[in-house]
Amino acid sequence: MRQMTKKNKIAAVAASAALVAVGGGAAYAYWSTTGSGSGSAKAAAGTNAVVIHVAFDDNITPGSTKPISYTADNPNSGSTPVTLTGAVVTASGSCDASWFAASVPAGTKTLAGNATNVDMGTGTLTFSDSTSNQDACKGATITVTASSN
Repeated sequence: MRQMTKKNKIAAVAASAALVAVGGGAAYAYWSTTGSGSGSAKAAAGTNAVVIHVAFDDNITPGSTKPISYTADNPNSGSTPVTLTGAVVTASGSCDASWFAASVPAGTKTLAGNATNVDMGTGTLTFSDSTSNQDACKGATITVTASSN
């Protein structure tokens, strides 16, 4: 094997020093690097109203109470908390709607996205017995409309 000359030794040491300097510079640059970034996306609007269904039996009479079954549909893709906040009773013809009272179940239920027919609970429909003649309600259609938030 051939011996290295003094000139070759100096060149080898210089090349090694250069590699160390370049490598050290790269390491320094790696550890000193900073940066930032961001991203964005639009959330779903969720503007479709939840649909509340109200069901109760026919043939209510003065002085009686019937159970009301409440269910709901969520047409949105995301889950939605629903609280029934009230019920309004209307009656057809000359039947006086003020003779009726409807209640809604208490509490909040979370409806999964695209859920249908979710049981919201039970309320009551009461037909008060009045001293007035209530014949106007015979055969009348009683409607209960529930609201939610």
